[in-house]
This record gives sequence, C-alpha cells and structure tokens, in this order.
Amino acid sequence: MTARRKGLVVTELPFTVGPEKVIAKIKDLVGSKKLQGIADVKDLTDREHGLRLVIEIKNGFVPEAVLEQLYKLTPMEESFGINNVALVDGQPLTLGLKELLEVYLDHRFTVVRRRSEFRRGKKRDRLHLVEGLLTALVDIDEVIRLIRSSENSAQAKERLMDRFSLSDVQTQYILDTPLRRLTKYDRIELEAEKDRLNAEIEELTRILDSDAELRKLVSAELAAVAKKFGNDRRTLLLETGAAPAAAVPLQVADDPCRVLLSSTGLLARTANDEPFGDTSGAKRVKHDVIVSAVPATARGEIGVVTSAGRLLRLNVVDLPQLPETMATPNLSGGAPLAEFVSLEDDEDVVCLTTLDESSPGLALGTEQGVVKRVVPDYPSNKEELEVITLREGDRIVGAVELRTGEEDLVFISDDAQLLRFPAAQVRPQGRPAGGVAGIKLSSGAKVISFTAVDPAVDAVVFTVAGSRGTLDDSVQTTAKLTPFDQYPRKGRATGGVRCQRFLKGEDCLSLAWAGPAPARAAQKNGAAVSLPEPDPRRDGSGVSLAKTVSVVAGPV
Repeated sequence: MTARRKGLVVTELPFTVGPEKVIAKIKDLVGSKKLQGIADVKDLTDREHGLRLVIEIKNGFVPEAVLEQLYKLTPMEESFGINNVALVDGQPLTLGLKELLEVYLDHRFTVVRRRSEFRRGKKRDRLHLVEGLLTALVDIDEVIRLIRSSENSAQAKERLMDRFSLSDVQTQYILDTPLRRLTKYDRIELEAEKDRLNAEIEELTRILDSDAELRKLVSAELAAVAKKFGNDRRTLLLETGAAPAAAVPLQVADDPCRVLLSSTGLLARTANDEPFGDTSGAKRVKHDVIVSAVPATARGEIGVVTSAGRLLRLNVVDLPQLPETMATPNLSGGAPLAEFVSLEDDEDVVCLTTLDESSPGLALGTEQGVVKRVVPDYPSNKEELEVITLREGDRIVGAVELRTGEEDLVFISDDAQLLRFPAAQVRPQGRPAGGVAGIKLSSGAKVISFTAVDPAVDAVVFTVAGSRGTLDDSVQTTAKLTPFDQYPRKGRATGGVRCQRFLKGEDCLSLAWAGPAPARAAQKNGAAVSLPEPDPRRDGSGVSLAKTVSVVAGPV
C-alpha cells in the first residue's frame, strides 16, 4: 500500500480458514467479475508478525464497502457451532454462555467465602494469643515470679493458667516468648496489632454475614483481574439496526470536499466542503497550520503551483480523507507531497488552486518583485502547465487563487518594506506571459512574501527580524504582529512602507506574512508556536520569540 492506494490488512481469520483459501476465493471472484475494487492480494504472513494478508483497493472504491463484499462472498467471515461440555459437581453438562458464567460465579462465591472464613479463623487465633500476652504484660513481675518459683514448665504453665485465667494455648505462647519481647515498646505494638486484628475480623464477618457484600467483593476482584490481564476486543460490536452493507456505495461518490496542504507538506481531503468554523480558541496540535485550501470534488482535479512556475494536475480521489471532527483541523493523517508530484531540486509547492476557468485566476508574486494575474486557461489534455515565464534567477515566492478579484495584493521584502495595492491594478495575462512590475526593490533586497488579502475581513501582518550572514532560520531575534489596516494602499511598482524597525544586530526580515486573522504559526516539524500580542505600531520594533517560527498561515 502507498499514499495513493488504500488497502485492507487482515490479521485474523476464522478457525480452519487459512490465507491461501481466502486468496484463491478472491481471485476466482475477481476473475468472474463478481467482486470489484480489488487491485492485488499479498500474503505477508511470517513468524515475526503472524498472519498478515494485505488486500489493495483500487482508487475510487470505498474500502468499507469492499470489506463488506469480502465478508459476504469469501471465507473471511464464517459461523460455526460448538458444544460447551463441562463437569459441574462431577456431572458432565452442556452449558450455554450464560450457564458457564453462572457456574464460574458460583465457584468464585464459594472460593471467596471459604477464603474469608479461613482468614477470619487465623486472625481470631492470633488475636487470642495477643490478648494472652497483653494480660501477662499487665503484671509481668508476677508472671516472672511464678515461673521462677515453679519446679518445671508444666507446673509453671498450670500456675499461670490458674492465676491469670489463661487458656492452654495462651499460656504456652507466653512461656515460649523470649524476655526481650516483653518490653514497653512491644506492648504498644501488641495493642496496635490487637486493634488491627479486631478491625479485620469485623470486616471479614461483615462480608460473610451479607450476601450483598460478598457479591461486591467478588465483582471488585473480577474487575481487577480484567484490568490486569484483559486486552482490547478484536472484533467490533455494532448496534442492532445499523445501516446494512448495501447502504454503503462501492465507489467513492463525486461529493464536494476541500483539499488541504499543511505547512509540513502533507496533503489530504475532507469528507465534505463544510467550513471548520471558528477554531481560534481550540487547542493547538501538530500539523494544524494549513497553508493552502481549495474547494473540489472527490473525483475531480486540482492544480499544484510550484516555485518554478509550473502547475501540476492532481487527482483528488488519490488523497487520504480526513475523519469528520469538530476539533481544530490538522493533517497528521495526510500524505506527503512527494507521493503525488515530482519536484525538481530547489522547487517547492507554493499553493493549491482549482482548475475552474470561471474564477478570477491566479495571482503570482516572484522574488524579484514581479506580479502576474494568470488567465484561468487550463487545457485538460496536459498534466503540466507553465503559468509564468520567469526571468533568470527568479522564482515564485507566493501564489493564491483570487476569489472575487477585489482583493489587495501584498508584497513584503527582506528589507522590511510592505507594499499593498488592489489586484485590479494588475491586468490578467495568458499563461506564457512574464508578468509586470509589482514592487520596487532597493539594491540587494528581495521579496520574501506575497499574499492576497480581502480588505473586508480582519487581517494581520506578521514579521520576524533576523541577521544576514547566518544560516537559514538559525537566528531569529524579534517578531511583530500588526493589524493589516495600519498599512495604507500604494500604487503598483512603488516601494511601499516600512513594516518593522530593526534593532541592534538585525538587518533583514527572515520571515513575513500577511493574511486573515487569527494567524497560526508552527515550527519546521509542524509543532505549534504561540505568537506575540498585536502591536498597533506600523513600523515599530518586535519582541523576542521563545521558539523559532518557520511558517505562518490564517484560518481555512
């Protein structure tokens, strides 16, 4: 199995059914066209991992529906009867599950009752000895005098029994006890032991005298055994009245969905096209920064725009589907981009786009300050298209599919200049065109961020200052989060305004982003990072960061 293809992994089969029997039946059914959706069957059973039968599913088929067909048509699911013959009180009987449990419970009641009686007897015997020893300690001088004045141990035993009204067992225990056990400290210990024995005897008597207490104890002990030795159930129990197998379509329906790209390069599709709603107060998790999201259908296609100016087609049905959840969306269950597209060295994916030719088209921004609006013309017979002709040494740093055409385009350069201008100032061009001047760069500067922002929504600008001459992302000194409305619109091909004031040791921006609030930040591995409080100053200095930020994005 790969990220492009799902499969079923069988680790248990019915009694007397081997993997070779299942494989032979599947091949017969596939050959006779009675079973659809299976691409391959592999037996990976070995001594280390045990039974492992892998059934690969063709793209476009629902694995759950194929599994139901396998249960119905192959020996993967079988029922057989057994006779539970057991000896009950020396007599062989055939018992059902209920009767088996009742016999076992009766056995446990008997065991616990007899065990409690035995323990109570032992504690009563010990209590009898402790009480005798405490009696002797009350008048230890008289005990010693009687023993010393006696002719032999038998006479001493008899005189002690008469003098202190002790039993034979108590008297013998006193005579056998060494003198070192007859100290004041030992008396305190004996009194504590007497109290403990009385409490334990009372508890055991309460259990033996009450059937409810006995059942409660047996239940607690069985629960402890289940917790220690129990394991997870291997089969899933469904409620009666669940949807029949026929209700699950065999092939994936062409339903609306959304395709998501995470900051760590993971791709996935959702089960529907419903928005995730307000997740600003939800707990952050790994891979929850979504850098690009586009609407699509499960059997449709989308485009992947790269930094080299290429647009690659991608089948949505190949992507793994995220489970429906009310929590913050994250792509922990997504698949790497490398499973779906082939990129050249130093080529990155900058955004996802629909292939809808009725949309306002793509907006592209390059490292050398070029901007372009691409006419949405995507021939269906080509898997790879060129969306811009780049100058030598140039590359795309940002791309976004416009929704209305009324958005503001935003350039941010590494010398902390931000330029905001309406997208309407850029005339749409055909795919081979090279674009027009977007921002006027100072000598040695380059664009590090290009985005499109809807002026009607709440938006922010996030910048991180660094120092030239250090390794990439190795040093980040201060960061600043500013409301987007603090930056005025300027004309296209101008220099813009300053968006962060550098402190000592800072001479460039290492990261910048502008987009809808609330902004989310993450490290290279996808771990969440908290952002500083918003700063209303347009060109103010930043504050220190606790962790290195590698990417920032807005809500999806």
